Amino acid sequence: MNVERLHQVLRRPIVSEKSTNAADSGQQVVFEVLTDATKNEIKTAVESLFEVSVEGVQVINVRGKIKRFGKTPGKRTNWKKAYVRLAEGDDIDFLGSGA
Repeated sequence: MNVERLHQVLRRPIVSEKSTNAADSGQQVVFEVLTDATKNEIKTAVESLFEVSVEGVQVINVRGKIKRFGKTPGKRTNWKKAYVRLAEGDDIDFLGSGA
């Protein structure tokens, strides 16, 4: 698989109350990914970039909300969210605290 493509698949980690609870209880990490990314691409990208082993990937297509921008109606973009389940003992440290 193309290395440049793997770097583009993961857009950003999602840090919210729900994703923090998932990380604490179920060894899961949540990412925003490209809308055309597949489960295999996400798995390969996480394993190669963070050097962890992935047990499973679940993806969710999030629909953009209808919002108003001033007087004109508009729509936020659609995006894809991936819940990545890590193997027992593996962890991803986004803060780089080293502890």
